[in-house]
Amino acid sequence: MSQPEILDSDIRAMQQWLRAAWQQLGDRSLTTFSRRELRNQMKQCSADLRERLQMVAEQQAGPLQQPVPPYSRPELRILSW
Repeated sequence: MSQPEILDSDIRAMQQWLRAAWQQLGDRSLTTFSRRELRNQMKQCSADLRERLQMVAEQQAGPLQQPVPPYSRPELRILSW
C-alpha cells in the first residue's frame, strides 16, 4: 500500500469511529466518567483526523515550484582582438 492509500484508510477509520462514538455518547446507560472519557477520546481522534487531512492536502498541493525570476539584463563584456 502506498502512503496516500494508508492515509485514506486511516481517515475513513477515524470518521467511522467518530460516528460510532457520537451514537454511543447518546446512550443513557453511560456513566459520567465514561462520557468524559469518550469525549476526551473523541477530541484526540478529531485532532488526529485534522492532522491526516492536512497531510493529504499538502500531498495534493504538490511541491511548490520556484517562481520564474524576473528578466534581468545580462552582463556585457567587451572583447578586443
